[in-house]
Amino acid sequence: MWSILLLVSIAAVSADPKEFHGDKVFRVFPQNEEHVEIIKSIASNTQLDFWAPETVSLVTVGHRADFRAEYEVVYDIQALLEKSGMPYEIMIGNVQEAVHTQRDSNIRAVHSYVKYNDLDTINAWSANIAAQNSGLVSRSQLGTSYEGRPIYLLKVGKSGSNKKAVVLDCGFHAREWISVAFCQWFVKEAVEKYGSDTQLTNLLNNLDFYVVPVLNVDGYAYTWSTNRMWRKTRSVNSGTTCIGTDPNRNFNAGWCTVGASSRACDDTYCGSSPESERETKALANFIRNNLSSIKGYLTIHSYSQMLLFPYSYSYAVAKDHTELNTVAKNAVSQLTSLYNTKYTYGAGGTTIYLAAGGSDDWAYDAGVKYSFTFELRDTGRYGFLLPESQIQATSQETILAVRSIATHILNNA
Repeated sequence: MWSILLLVSIAAVSADPKEFHGDKVFRVFPQNEEHVEIIKSIASNTQLDFWAPETVSLVTVGHRADFRAEYEVVYDIQALLEKSGMPYEIMIGNVQEAVHTQRDSNIRAVHSYVKYNDLDTINAWSANIAAQNSGLVSRSQLGTSYEGRPIYLLKVGKSGSNKKAVVLDCGFHAREWISVAFCQWFVKEAVEKYGSDTQLTNLLNNLDFYVVPVLNVDGYAYTWSTNRMWRKTRSVNSGTTCIGTDPNRNFNAGWCTVGASSRACDDTYCGSSPESERETKALANFIRNNLSSIKGYLTIHSYSQMLLFPYSYSYAVAKDHTELNTVAKNAVSQLTSLYNTKYTYGAGGTTIYLAAGGSDDWAYDAGVKYSFTFELRDTGRYGFLLPESQIQATSQETILAVRSIATHILNNA
């Protein structure tokens, strides 16, 4: 029936960065099972890049879905959607233009907190901020990536004994650049406001924050050099030419049971085994080795404007659900107070969709009670291509939520 979609676009192998001229991001609103089947049929006949949810298997009746389609098939897809009567919108009319305009300038001579910085710039920044603020910040190496890059860890907080700790990581998914920008902003705020901001000073005196500026360093570097839309790690998968694993499907929390794929070519590939990726293994080992002090785990993603907590790998209600829900509610209230940005909060499985192998569920089951996932701006107007002009506001409001959660941890953990 959908033979019109037998066109399968194959990206040319090239040393030049992948371009997205004429690609569009569709938002569809399936009203019934027939609509869901139409989307699945389209996805089976052409290569779609699902943005939200992250795979076609998670598309359900009554829930919107965002996906990028390559220009060769966008008009065929649009015709099918029109014929089916399924409501839809075009969120981004030309993805390449959005990629280009995401950055307000191509001048990248120095690090900037209001620009997206490449990996080398971030690594130089982390060394520099630790060297210049040795009483508050220190840098160590969390691990080494598949391609041999260092994964750095910043410890932010005043020296003290028996301090509780919070782990804050960014850059799990390579294309979520606003996540990476936030971790840098968080460290900036700690350094600049320590001693003058009463709440922040109290937090830094009594808590240690372990900040991973970029976890998926190989993937992040690849989004700058080759493919802006890359999501996974860059590890080689035995027996296939398909590269990478989804690091947030690679933890031993209902691993590969739902919302994840066992196919190496898929964006939600769960890996050959839990913690098969050097990046996830390094993070998990760090948390395991410091469980006595780590009381909070905050992992920063985009997009959707949500604050989620366990569980995502099942509909089971976490034993601390009531408290986690209250903490999330208060954090969202603080976040919204600045720019009136609307966030949804709740358990991952019921609030967004089921997805196994996530780091927050794993950390919670490992004993880190206060485990949360942030999905930062926006709700789809720009998606993964949030303009640099929104870095400051996004970071400022998110830090209010992080402060709220950290204060609760300090007083209750």
